[in-house]
Amino acid sequence: MSQLAERIAQFRKMAADDPDNELGHFRLGQLLAEDGQHAEAAQSFERTLELSPEFSKAFQLLGESLIAAGQKGKAVEVLTRGHTVADERGDRLPKEAIGKLLTGLGAPVPKPAASATADDGPDTGFRCQRPGCMEGKRAKPLPAPPIPDEIGVRIQQSICSACWNLWFKDLSIKVINELRLDLSSEFGQSEYDRQMREFLGFEDEPSR
Repeated sequence: MSQLAERIAQFRKMAADDPDNELGHFRLGQLLAEDGQHAEAAQSFERTLELSPEFSKAFQLLGESLIAAGQKGKAVEVLTRGHTVADERGDRLPKEAIGKLLTGLGAPVPKPAASATADDGPDTGFRCQRPGCMEGKRAKPLPAPPIPDEIGVRIQQSICSACWNLWFKDLSIKVINELRLDLSSEFGQSEYDRQMREFLGFEDEPSR
C-alpha cells in the first residue's frame, strides 16, 4: 500500500468512527482529491460544509473537485455560495481563489456584499481568521500564546479561544489516537503540527 493510500485509509476510518469530525472529513477530501478520486472527495467536502457551513476553504476545494469530476454546473452553484461566505467572513485567500475558479468557468463573480447586520451578542472587536469559525463578532482572543514559539504568537493574534479549544481539547486528541501518533518521534510531531496548521488555516506555516 502506498503512503497516500495508507493516509486515505486512516482518515476514512477517522471520518467513519466520528461522523461529526469536520477535520477528518476535510483531510479525507484533500487526500482523495490528491489521489484523483474527485467524486468521492466532493462528498467529503460536502460533509465538511454540513458540519461547518462557513468553512470557506472547503467551498473552494469542493468546487475544484466538482470541476474535476465534470460537474461544472454544480461547481458554479457551490463556488458562488462560497464566494459570498468568504466575502462576509473576510477570508481573502479563499475568496480570491474562488473568484478565479468562477472566472475560469465563465460564471459571474458576486459583488462584495454590503455590510450585513452583525450577529447577536456583544462585539469583542476580535476577528478569528480560521476558515470555518462560527464565533463571528463574539470571538475572543487567547490571553497568551498557547505554544511558546512563533506559531503560538500567530495563534494568539489570529485564532479565537473557541477554535483553539476545539482543536486542543477535542480534535487534536482524535488525531493522535486515530493516526496513532507518537509525539516523541520527529514524524509524529511533524504530522501533529501539520494537522494543526490545516485546521487553523495556516497552510503557509512551516513545520516547527
